[in-house]
Amino acid sequence: MGIKDIESERIRGLPVYIFNDINARKLKLRHEGMDVIDLGMGNPDRPTPGPVIDKLIEVARDCKAHRYSVSKGISHLRREICLWYERRFGVKLNPEEEVVVCIGSKEGISHLALSVFDKGDVVLVPNPTYPSHLYSTIIAGASIYDIPLTKENGFIPDLTQPIYDRFPKPKAFILSYPNNPTTQVVDLNFFKEVVRFAKKNNLFVIHDLAYSEICFDGYQSPSFLQAPGAKQVGIEFYSLSKTYNMAGWRVGFAVGNKNVIGALVKLKSYYDYGLFTPIQVAAITALRLEQKYIDEVVNTYRHRRDVIVEGLNKIGWHVEKPKATMYIWAEIPEKFREMGSMKFSIYLLEKAGVAVSPGIGFGKYGEGYVRMALVENEHRIKQAVRSLRKVLQ
Repeated sequence: MGIKDIESERIRGLPVYIFNDINARKLKLRHEGMDVIDLGMGNPDRPTPGPVIDKLIEVARDCKAHRYSVSKGISHLRREICLWYERRFGVKLNPEEEVVVCIGSKEGISHLALSVFDKGDVVLVPNPTYPSHLYSTIIAGASIYDIPLTKENGFIPDLTQPIYDRFPKPKAFILSYPNNPTTQVVDLNFFKEVVRFAKKNNLFVIHDLAYSEICFDGYQSPSFLQAPGAKQVGIEFYSLSKTYNMAGWRVGFAVGNKNVIGALVKLKSYYDYGLFTPIQVAAITALRLEQKYIDEVVNTYRHRRDVIVEGLNKIGWHVEKPKATMYIWAEIPEKFREMGSMKFSIYLLEKAGVAVSPGIGFGKYGEGYVRMALVENEHRIKQAVRSLRKVLQ
């Protein structure tokens, strides 16, 4: 075996990450002097709240805080997570057995897959979906069974359909609501149905709740763990990235079933020493922040949502107002639909200077759509709409 064959079997079959092409073209155009308005990646552009930064600086001055931390998270942060869950959702958790701090929920989901999936396992994964839900499972060696999320089913899986009967029986079901990329939301009754489905089929649930606080127009996102019996059959991931504009801080956590949490804790104990302690202490401050800080984030995204949705509809590109998340899931206008989402995204980038994410990047059932992230200010969004009008009309 030579250096050319160095890749493991685990990653050799992975496709080139589809968003890399868009990113490379975007950088090239910027180097050539084009003003690109980037609505591609869900990368918050607003500052982290001042009290969180102040706490980080304060703790970072303590030399003891620079030693190795704790892989599953310092006890004070795990207790604070429990208090936040009880305050927000009315869910009680044991900080010693039902909570683990992750280096962002993306790391947590990826390592969870390695800790609970084996080659030959089957996992139900919605399609389209956040790419980590899909590829973490594949890297772990498990097989994927796509659960189509389409306009026809309201981007919500119908758990009564017989397509879920297969052999070998699925081991797990990955879900995420409010959903990325479709922006669809659900109520608690859906999660109650998921618990019944999990018990009936003897599988466990992994729910990603990254956008629970980014909700609009009176909608409040439930937690999967609010459903009776949910802790018996699954866990939930949460991230501070979007709620508190802390994407680069990489703070997430998983809560729920102690056996699933325990598997992740065991694997992480071999892989890492946990987050830098000052970041974990600052995360405690974030979870204790007054509601006004979250309201400011939500209001920012709501205003941006209204500007882009109203603007796109005025130029003839019909899109719906999402009730949650920081995205717009937009069906490609009919006259451009034959191009497919990848070519259409490149077309918008090169002709209008507007970067979006192609729906195909989230799975085959994402074809026909593009996702726009609300990560530019209102002035830039209006500028993007004007540029899109020129190339679409």
